[in-house]
Amino acid sequence: TMFQTLQSLALVFLAIELLEKLQESGDVPGHKLQSLKKVLQSEFCTAIREVYQYMHETITVNGCPEYQARATAKATVAAFAASEGHSHPRVVELPKTEEGLGFNVMGGKEQNSPIYISRIIPGGVAERHGGLKRGDQLLSVNGVSVEGEHHEKAVELLKAAKDSVKLVVRYTPKVLEEMEARFEKLRTARRRQQQQLLMQQQQQLNLSSQQNHMS
Repeated sequence: TMFQTLQSLALVFLAIELLEKLQESGDVPGHKLQSLKKVLQSEFCTAIREVYQYMHETITVNGCPEYQARATAKATVAAFAASEGHSHPRVVELPKTEEGLGFNVMGGKEQNSPIYISRIIPGGVAERHGGLKRGDQLLSVNGVSVEGEHHEKAVELLKAAKDSVKLVVRYTPKVLEEMEARFEKLRTARRRQQQQLLMQQQQQLNLSSQQNHMS
């Protein structure tokens, strides 16, 4: 439950405080305490706390029990994906200005792929902010999950954001490279088909011209 999740977070912070007190007392070997403290303060635990804290803020606003359960599950999957070799999830907040957000997205359910940040526009908001990277998978926009969603939904959520937009992202550039390679193959195949079609049309025109000339 959400209460258990928040309770777990509180216990993590409490554990760090207790470790510091134990280290000061000298009752436990310092190097052992330092190792455990290092784990609790690691980038991974920090990422988990950051995602949970953000999801909790979102849940507080929405309030619906079903939404709470879904959001907590999404946060759990996003955060603990790191333990399976994926990059840590991050929360990135960008200001929404008239010049846009300064990045492009590609992918979506209709393309059988996640939604990714495909380009950071030079000199744009995202580049100046420095929080986003090309190859970031977009997990949610302002608390609304876009995992398994159509491309258009992500675009609509980004456009609808006012003042600022909060993104939960995860850096997985290899998947983006594979996706781009697949799209390039499709584009190449499409160009080849168009060229073949043009050649056939040209041959038919030449044949018609010859027949008209003979008649």
